[in-house]
Amino acid sequence: MLEMQRNIWLVAISIIVVLVLLNNTAYYFLTKKTLEDSFNEELLTHAKRLEISLEQSREGSEQFQNQIGRELRAASIAIQYALDPDIEKVTTEQLMELRDKLDLSHITLLKKLPDDIVLYKSSNAKQTNISTKEWKPWYEVFNQLFENKNASVNWLGQSLPNFWSGPYEVSATNVDKLNKWGYYYDGATNYIIDPYVDYERQQKYENATGVHRMIENSIQSSDSLLEIAFINPETFPDGKNTINPQGEVQGHKVQEPIFYGTYNIKSKQDTNLVRKAYFSKKTVTIRENIGGKEIFKMYIPVFVNEHGINITDRDGQPMNSYVLMMTSDYHVIQDKLDSQFLNLGIIILSVTFFSLLIAVFAMRYYRHSRDKVVRVTQETYVEEINQMFQSIRAQRHDFLNHVQTIHSLAELNKSHELVAYTKELTGDIRLMNDIINIGNPAIAALVRSKISQAESNKIQFSCSFTGLNMQEMGVRTLDVNRMLGNLIDNAFDEVLKYSEDRRHVTLIGKQTADMLEFTVTNNCDDAELAISNPIFEAGYSTKQQDHQGLGLSIVKTIAKQYKGDVYVAAEPAGKLTFTVKMPL
Repeated sequence: MLEMQRNIWLVAISIIVVLVLLNNTAYYFLTKKTLEDSFNEELLTHAKRLEISLEQSREGSEQFQNQIGRELRAASIAIQYALDPDIEKVTTEQLMELRDKLDLSHITLLKKLPDDIVLYKSSNAKQTNISTKEWKPWYEVFNQLFENKNASVNWLGQSLPNFWSGPYEVSATNVDKLNKWGYYYDGATNYIIDPYVDYERQQKYENATGVHRMIENSIQSSDSLLEIAFINPETFPDGKNTINPQGEVQGHKVQEPIFYGTYNIKSKQDTNLVRKAYFSKKTVTIRENIGGKEIFKMYIPVFVNEHGINITDRDGQPMNSYVLMMTSDYHVIQDKLDSQFLNLGIIILSVTFFSLLIAVFAMRYYRHSRDKVVRVTQETYVEEINQMFQSIRAQRHDFLNHVQTIHSLAELNKSHELVAYTKELTGDIRLMNDIINIGNPAIAALVRSKISQAESNKIQFSCSFTGLNMQEMGVRTLDVNRMLGNLIDNAFDEVLKYSEDRRHVTLIGKQTADMLEFTVTNNCDDAELAISNPIFEAGYSTKQQDHQGLGLSIVKTIAKQYKGDVYVAAEPAGKLTFTVKMPL
């Protein structure tokens, strides 16, 4: 029996350990995911800040380019007033002098031929007698200016009265430099005036106020970010190059694959993942080993205002979207996560240890309390059995005295006294026989002890039992005695409030083929009020000091264990009745 109890406790502790470990494991992985999500959110915050910075930089850059365009138009008008309206009468020296006075890179004049428009004269010797027929969309712009004195094309550029200027681009005559050209024609001359400036002013502006500084600051302020790139998803990774008339490879700034940032840490999957993010409009991530380093990459599609961001697709059409690629050192990220996981692990182990410690102490306390209850019950049981046997022995011991007394009363012809004496004697014997015949020695012992308690407190305690059978009862005697003891004690406590003539308590027990039932009834002036209170809740008590309010709660708990219940009712004659029913 002891070995079985020990095994039960071991199983219970093992189950608790497993539950705690499962709970903490789930908490660990949930926290791990939360930390990783937090890191991704941090990267997305960086990305959002860069997006805003890029859009602001783009708008500022566009405004600055427009200002340069207006300056080129003003310079064109000044050039027109300074030159002869006939291109044949304009000299290269005049163009060079105007170039220096107006602080331009160069000035070129375009002449319209029957089937072409050519760079006819220029302060730059490389830009003379060059056809523009293959320049798209510039050739279309030149024709529009000559015909309508205004230009309008579906491409990046700035249109003003009698003037058009494209974005900074690589020249077909100088593939190593970026320039911004302006084209002016109002009909007063037979040529288009083309002043242009290099990228230096625009570059200084972008370096001072643009996204380059934001990228640099973001990388410096982060201990994990390695690289940031703003990617043209249509031309990534090689861009678009053309061969100019001189046979040189000519790139195009507006079609560059990386228009901001750097792209040095390369993965074979970059191209596919950039396009996947671009077309799905969803953020894509990858983690892989590149150059012996664990790298984490995030590809974020960005869609901005419809007016474009000075980039075009392979066909030269303006785009209003791009992909932001952020490259991080996952080792740094992992170190952060490991540090937090270590702290988390320590917390989990501590919580697990203290949980188990509390569980062990709780089990020990419960077992100690249970053993104490069992011990007290057993001691009460033994005491009550001894009291019953003591009563039987006392009756046998006094039997001779009773016989002598009866004999003396008979000799003296005291018939009335004899009847009275034998009536009392047979009453005691009948009561003892009724107790012995209850059918369960433990219950009989309890009843005998309560009779003695009632006699000492002048309580009229009557009992009646029918059909009790210890072998067929189906309920542990220990549990029956605990219920009856609590119910009888409660009844005694209640009737002790009244005078001796009103101290009535009745106990009725009966057993049938399918039910075990006990009823305890006692006088109670406030029966209606009593049943309206939560009398079966643990801790509730109407008694004064030294009462914990557990008696009726214990009765109900035991009855429920046997799929039974306890009921309370207020009788009309000022009585309170508790009934316990348990199926067999």
